[in-house]
Amino acid sequence: MNKKPDWIIRKAPRPEILLEMNKLFRNLKIHTICENALCPNIGICFEKKVATFLILGNICSRNCRFCGVQKGRPTPVDNKEPEHVADAVQKLKLRHVVITSVTRDDLPDFGVDQFIKTINAIRNNNRKITIEVLIPDFQGSEFCLDKIIKIRPEIIGHNIETIPKLYHKIRPKADFYRSIGILQYLNDNRINYLIKSGLMIGLGETKEEIFQTMEIISKTGCDILTIGQYLQPSKKQVEVEKYYEPKFFDELKDHGTSIGFKYVYSGPFVRSSFNADEIFKILK
Repeated sequence: MNKKPDWIIRKAPRPEILLEMNKLFRNLKIHTICENALCPNIGICFEKKVATFLILGNICSRNCRFCGVQKGRPTPVDNKEPEHVADAVQKLKLRHVVITSVTRDDLPDFGVDQFIKTINAIRNNNRKITIEVLIPDFQGSEFCLDKIIKIRPEIIGHNIETIPKLYHKIRPKADFYRSIGILQYLNDNRINYLIKSGLMIGLGETKEEIFQTMEIISKTGCDILTIGQYLQPSKKQVEVEKYYEPKFFDELKDHGTSIGFKYVYSGPFVRSSFNADEIFKILK
């Protein structure tokens, strides 16, 4: 295993901040990707009273080998979850909300209706709140994508995560070109929203393959790309193959801008929804 360089080590979050936020989420019986994916930015985000909500439970029906979210048999859908998320948004006084989910291949609608109900619950409380969704692939269902498009969130995100050749190892139940097709479909049917995607690096790809994958994503019409260093959430996930130096992330940002992305957020600790509100303010 590669030794973790000094510049990739995050300061531990303050326990009292974690306790306060955890208490709020437990009382409302909701989940966050911050906690479930063991995100390295949890202390920074919770300090700012910001979180990315994880709907449809906290057990994923897939087995992506980079992800810290629990895998197995998902729990029944909680019909009160949308209202609970909306309550949390109010209590945290959020102005820009990011909603993601576990993948629910076990559900007839792949969970898309829970996204719609959650968005509606938030808007019923405050129409001025802007909403960003980070969606699973819904097994490529255009019906599900149409429902997301129709509800008109300000940003629709779908992460590519890694290069094509690593999908069989890292994302065995996903398909690179299916995900690329989703970004293309979102662009072809665009109704006044931004399209966002994300990559992790350090999983065994070459620099040339990173650039090639960025170019494939850019051709779909994707507006925003996030690029971060893969960090092994726990010993259950695949090990880091390579740590890239900060200057390489700057190079990726410059390249992304040159090939047409409106905004590239690239850095060792960058994650899909990290500082999402600030990115939206820049582009709106």
